[in-house]
Amino acid sequence: MSYNWGPHYIVPSESLKSYSGGVLLREEYDEDLLYKELDELGFKGHVTGINNPWYYRKKDTETWIQIGESQDEKRYFAVRWDTNNLENGKYEIMGLMHIFTEETGSGRGRAIARENIVEVTVEN
Repeated sequence: MSYNWGPHYIVPSESLKSYSGGVLLREEYDEDLLYKELDELGFKGHVTGINNPWYYRKKDTETWIQIGESQDEKRYFAVRWDTNNLENGKYEIMGLMHIFTEETGSGRGRAIARENIVEVTVEN
């Protein structure tokens, strides 16, 4: 069984239909569901860190371009995306959240990752 702990994209504004200029990208996760999945995967121990790199690509292309990354959980892993130099059109943004763990007493570290891809429109 898989638990959908995230990441979950936080929409900058419900009324925002297209992105222009500087946009703040943010994501959150469900800690309870994360620990359920870690337990199911046999990860014993505790979370030692979370890293969330952000990427974008023009819709229907293959290559992701990094926007930035954040470890700031209190700010929902926020990264500012400047769309000013992009041509108008459909894009995808991906948050790739990494969860790092350490097994108690063993010092052995492990990691899991999940992606969240959202389609957006850029209109500068």
